[in-house]
Parts: sequence; structure tokens; C-alpha cells
Amino acid sequence: MPEHKTRRAGIPSAKHPERERERENKLIRVGEANRQISDTMGAGGRMAAPPSKKAESEALQRVPYSKPPFTVGQIKKAIPPHCFQRSVLRSFYYVVTDLTIAFIFYYIATTYFHLLPSPFSYVSWPLYWAVQGCVLTGVWVIAHECGHHAFSDYQWLDDTVGLILHSFLLVPYFSWKYSHRRHHSNTGSLEKDEVFVPKQKSNMKWFSKYLNNPLGRLITLTITLTLGWPLYLMFNVSGRPYDRFACHYDPYGPIYSNRERLQIYISDAGILSVCYGLYRLVALKGFAWTFCVYGGPLLVVNAFLVLITYLQHTHPSLPHYDSSEWDWLRGALATVDRDYGILNKVFHNITDTHVAHHLFSTMPHYHAMEATNAIKPLLGEYYQLDRTPFIKAMWREAKECIYVEPDEGSQNKGVFWYRNRL
Repeated sequence: MPEHKTRRAGIPSAKHPERERERENKLIRVGEANRQISDTMGAGGRMAAPPSKKAESEALQRVPYSKPPFTVGQIKKAIPPHCFQRSVLRSFYYVVTDLTIAFIFYYIATTYFHLLPSPFSYVSWPLYWAVQGCVLTGVWVIAHECGHHAFSDYQWLDDTVGLILHSFLLVPYFSWKYSHRRHHSNTGSLEKDEVFVPKQKSNMKWFSKYLNNPLGRLITLTITLTLGWPLYLMFNVSGRPYDRFACHYDPYGPIYSNRERLQIYISDAGILSVCYGLYRLVALKGFAWTFCVYGGPLLVVNAFLVLITYLQHTHPSLPHYDSSEWDWLRGALATVDRDYGILNKVFHNITDTHVAHHLFSTMPHYHAMEATNAIKPLLGEYYQLDRTPFIKAMWREAKECIYVEPDEGSQNKGVFWYRNRL
């Protein structure tokens, strides 16, 4: 009987019985931890109690880095076929719902906030920014699905909807669509991944050691969440290194091929159109009004999309690979699902179904949770879920995930793990 079949049957391998028994015991512990967590969940998926320290400790254990005993085809067969079906009506339902909720919040803010007494009128705007920003992050996620051709069966419709929604949020649709597609094609690769590529110790900046403290982490996170997204689009900050200047607005930049350049121009035209509209709005209503209604929520959207992406690919348990070890399946599995509580639904489950999304990116978001539950038994230890509250996780990862290096004395020199001491 092949070794991987004996594992799935629960029988230790004859070659490494002690290692296999340890692995089986770990699986049992993880299963018990998951059952404990499930008992704390309500029917709507909200956390009724925080995850236990034991469950959090289990989530920090390294995931396997060897080639998995299953294929992409086997994973796909484990998912019900209807999960891959895209519905125009259902996709537009989410667009209309999100935009309707966003309009309601806009109407309330512009109609009633100025009627509130003094302290409440000032407190109400930041509250509006937070709530409206979360709703518009959901709109951003739908546009992201359009870029993956997960919105409908019609590519032209996906690109039309995605271009409109992303341009409204000042995202260059086609530009990001192509760079993000390359991220999906090279996830976990130290040489070719597109974004949040971890540095090796030898490549760390000289000032990094001065930021490895609470104040330094606070400054770093603040800059990352406020300026990280525009800096990435304009200057490729935290992106894959290229041999020359890379910018998402440059049709002739190294990110894009010749056949993609026309669509980069279209993306730029969409951004310029929205910027002109904002210019006219400022002239009509004033900068303060425009910022309060549009700019504040946009800052929240930018912060969340950076945070979501950062936490999906930055975790102490996840490996990264150089070219000697990397392959697509192991790279796609080197990501983690996170729990954002009720925001999981607001963000259309991009947060807690990210592993399935990396395996099958054309799958609509409204089937992703069912698909995730279907593939968990097959993936086993290769599936990673961390229910640590995202604020706590953000601080922990900023502290623990500074750079990557192979384990000392390990024969797998192409497998890199996060370190925290410079």
C-alpha cells in the first residue's frame, strides 16, 4: 500500500512509525481544537467566545512543506460541481445590495449629521467612515472577483463591472488585474510572487533593527495601512523587485506585456475620469465635504485591503520557497484563512475562504464557504485557519514575521520560515 494511503487510513508508515504516530496525534489535537472552536460559533458564523490559547497555539504550528499526497484534480473532485457555477443575477444581487447600503449610509450622513448637537456631530463622521469603508470594501471584493472572471460567464461583463467599481475606488482595474493574476500564479515564491514578498535577512534595510520594537511596529503599521496601497500602485513598494522602475499606471512598465498595454491605458482613463469628477465635486461642495463623504471611507477601504492581504500571506506557520523547492500547489497552500467576525460576511468571505480562492480563483464568493468545508478533510494539515482576532494577529505578525531564512542544518535550503530577531 502506498505511504500516503496508509496515512489516510490512520495506519503508521512502516518507514517512519514514530513520525507518523506523532502526526496522527497532532491531527487528533487539531480536530479537538477545531471542535472546541465550532462549539463557540453561532449559526451565523459569529464568535460566541474567543478562541482558546490551545487553539491559537495549534494555529502557530508549522504547516507541512513537502509535496502533498493529493493533486489539484482530487481537490476539485471533493467540491460539489455547482460551486463552480457563476450566476449573473446572483452576482448583481450583491452589487445592488452593497451599493444600496452604501447609499443609505451616505443619505443618513449628509441629511442628519449636521443636525446633531456639538460633540455627536464630530463623532458621527469617523463612525460613518468606518461603517461605510467596510461596505465599500465589500464592493472592492466584488470588483476583485470580476478580475478573476468569477462574476459571470461573460468576460466582457466582468471587465465592465470591475472597471466601473474599481475606478470608483481609485483602483486601476486592468493594471491590478494582471499583477494580481501573477501573484496567484506565483504565490509563495521568493523570486516571482508579486506582493508582500518577505525579505531575507541579508536584504533587510539598515534601519530595520530600530523599528523592531513596539513604537517602531506602530509606526510601520500606521504607514502600511494608510499609505501602503497607493505606494504599492505608484512605486511597487512591498512588491516583487524588477530590474527597473515599476508602476501600475505605466503601460510600458516591466509588470505588463505588450498585449496588455492598451488595457492599462483604459485603467488610467478610468482613474482620471473619477479624479476629474472628484475635482468638480470639491469645486462644488468643498474639500472638507468631499473628504468626509468619500475620502474618509476610502482610507478605510485601503487599510482593510492591505491588512486582509497582509494577514492572508504573513503567518509564522507558513513557508516560502525559492526556485529549487517552489511549485504552484504548495505555493497556493501557503496561505491562511482568517476570522474577522461579522466582517467575514461584509467582505463576502474573502477573509475566511482564501485558501479555496487561491486553489480555484474563478469560483464565485457565494460558493467559497461550501467549497472550503468540502476540501478541509482532504487538505488536512495543509489547510491553515487562524481565528485570532485580526487586530491581535496584525500586531503579532508585525512582531514575529520580520524576515525569512531556512532552518539551520536543514537539508531543505529552499524552504524559508519567518524569523523575528535581527
